[in-house]
Amino acid sequence: MNRRELMSLAVPLMAAAYFAPSLAFSQEAAQTAARDPYAPTEVAIREDFEVGSIVVVSKDFFLYHVIAPGRAVRYGVAVGTAELVWKGRATVGRKVEWPSWTPTQDMIKRKPEQYAKWANGMPGGPQNPLGARALYLYNDKGQDTAIRIHGTTEPNSIGRAVSNGCLRMRNEAVMALYDQVPIGAPVYVY
Repeated sequence: MNRRELMSLAVPLMAAAYFAPSLAFSQEAAQTAARDPYAPTEVAIREDFEVGSIVVVSKDFFLYHVIAPGRAVRYGVAVGTAELVWKGRATVGRKVEWPSWTPTQDMIKRKPEQYAKWANGMPGGPQNPLGARALYLYNDKGQDTAIRIHGTTEPNSIGRAVSNGCLRMRNEAVMALYDQVPIGAPVYVY
């Protein structure tokens, strides 16, 4: 390749960088996603979701927080095991920092050796399975669904179907989401 051919290739790249400065961000986001597909990443989303809403696609292990028409921040999540996947529409009815946790009666029946000791609850803190933050999902009648979007003490569970129905996020991700999402935000879980 001679100098003229090399220059003819460089000019379009320089022009693209000048006229599309977001190209550098896109490349950086693509590199991060290649290393960690569950890292928070801004992505395109259908334009019919309300700004501020949360959309979860369980089969893909992603939660989308809609930040503008057609734009969302995508986070990796862990979801319920096959028989415990929750789907539906809800709203964020309550938000708690360092939430306490009490396993449900069904959880205790399924795995008494793991959950019975916490039947009266576990205080919030770094060892609590709900992690650093929790968004409590309520149904259209204002009732708690017992489903949470919460942090985790098991960050390696992200991208897997392992929970008792809740949607787990890495603690740093749920902390960022918690700060952005108000009470009453709509949540769609598919």
